Amino acid sequence: MRDISFLNPEFFWLLLLLPLTFFVWYKNRKKHRPSIRLSSTKAFQGYTSLIIKLLPIQIVLQLLTMAFIIIALARPQVISVHHHVHSTHGIDIVMAMDISGSMLAKDLKPNRLEALKNVASDFVKQRVTDRIGIVIYAAEAYTKTPATSDKPLILNALKDIQYSNDIQDGTAIGVGLGTAVNRLKDSPSKSKVIILLTDGVNNTGSIDPLMAAEIAKQYGIKVYTIGIGTNGLAESPVGMKANGQIIYERIPVELDEELMKQIAQITNGVYFRATDTESLKNIYEEINQLEKTKIDEQKYVNTDEKFSTFALISFVLLCVNFILRRTLFRGFI
Repeated sequence: MRDISFLNPEFFWLLLLLPLTFFVWYKNRKKHRPSIRLSSTKAFQGYTSLIIKLLPIQIVLQLLTMAFIIIALARPQVISVHHHVHSTHGIDIVMAMDISGSMLAKDLKPNRLEALKNVASDFVKQRVTDRIGIVIYAAEAYTKTPATSDKPLILNALKDIQYSNDIQDGTAIGVGLGTAVNRLKDSPSKSKVIILLTDGVNNTGSIDPLMAAEIAKQYGIKVYTIGIGTNGLAESPVGMKANGQIIYERIPVELDEELMKQIAQITNGVYFRATDTESLKNIYEEINQLEKTKIDEQKYVNTDEKFSTFALISFVLLCVNFILRRTLFRGFI
């Protein structure tokens, strides 16, 4: 970043002398012209010497010289500021995301999964110095990306997440959490965080969610849990037509909030409830504030003095004015 500043701006008050100087010159401009007495001026009527017309150049040069001298006295400087930022205590974060069929429910716009992807992308962009990984789960879980500081890679991975029949449907919260823990347990980072999101109840999987939470606690991993889904009824997928089109019906939202609260409590995390897109966004912003990364910032300031340029210009103008007074305007001063 480059800024122009003046070390001695008080000298700009001297600029008030410029109009005063011009006024004095204008009032006395005819006194400096040579004159002779003639018995008749009839022969010279309508004629004005070119040199007489050029005389105002002197005052222009004088005013410009004064102006540049004043600017030079004010000490103009171009200041370049460079910031070097690095993290000394980065955080490793794994987002464990439920991608079961119920995540296609439309109580969040355009649906739960797409709303989550958009909000999670904004969250990733704000975690500049942290390593982030993604685990997705339904009835089984797998790692979409390990914890990495490659933000474009993470954002592309989030963009590619889609509901698919390739992964068995269901909600295995324990398996999703266990997979995320496995990705963080060997991390050298002092701060390790899992953001566990689901919209249902634990109905499958070989790992008990509370046991997975206890394991996370042993490894010093904090788990923020998010329950997503509106209160009451939601337009949710209940089947699929032969052409692949999803069938929606309004059905009750089932969410095991008590389990999510327990997981958060065991790991010293916090439980959140997202009933719409705006509240989901606010939750991620709150987590972003809760998990602050310590940043060391070094500031480098380079000052480039510019007064010599203005001093040189004023010297040149002064020389030009001096030469004109001794040559072209000699006899008129």
